[in-house]
Amino acid sequence: MSEADDVAELTTAPAPVPPVDGAPARVEAADIHPPTRLERSAYGVIRGAFALLARPYFRLEIHGREHMPTHGPFVLAPVHRSNLDFILVSTLTRTRMRYMGKASIWKWRWGGKFVSMLGAFPVHRGSADREALRACLAVIENGEPLVMFPEGTRRTGSLVEDLFDGPAYVAARTGAPLVPVGIGGSDRAMPVGAKLIRPHRIVLVVGEPIVPPPGDGTGRVRRRVVRELTERLRVAVQSRYDEARRLAGRP
Repeated sequence: MSEADDVAELTTAPAPVPPVDGAPARVEAADIHPPTRLERSAYGVIRGAFALLARPYFRLEIHGREHMPTHGPFVLAPVHRSNLDFILVSTLTRTRMRYMGKASIWKWRWGGKFVSMLGAFPVHRGSADREALRACLAVIENGEPLVMFPEGTRRTGSLVEDLFDGPAYVAARTGAPLVPVGIGGSDRAMPVGAKLIRPHRIVLVVGEPIVPPPGDGTGRVRRRVVRELTERLRVAVQSRYDEARRLAGRP
């Protein structure tokens, strides 16, 4: 067996989030704990308010909701074309989901507390790949769903390509299913660089969960398994994205 096909340790880069203005903050390692009653309540109120407003403003449609797991942790893997995608995917389930956020958000004390309450946790970019993956694994081990954008950052265009291996690694390591999601129209409602949100039809399409192969009991994951799972995810996300774009009226 070649070295390239050997065990994938905590070095597989996770999907980071879009950059936020401001210098990187010095924060402690991510505190991944089961949600408190207050955190659940705050998340539910804000999520519910957005879902209520999104229906008329974006003419929001959701297809394939039946594919969303109803219990247990999972890794939600959406396409990423707009800053709206973070809150749009919250409409897929009432269950509180967790998100990675760039550490600089937490340099504002109350801003950090607010996004933490909504399920986000800080991750340092670049040198913090191991820390990020440990945090992601802890989320799944706590039984919570996790949102990971496999493209890593906002992109443009109709192609889904060059995915990060992070979502596949977390799924393969924990056995949690990967749920592909296409989002059509969010790039029209709030394109990259836009500061205003325009009313435009948005459609979310959820694909069937991708169940990772069973592990060998060692807690380690072969690189080949991660790469194959990433490719399966790419194909599934591309298919759901194509459908979402079509339903949202994009060519």
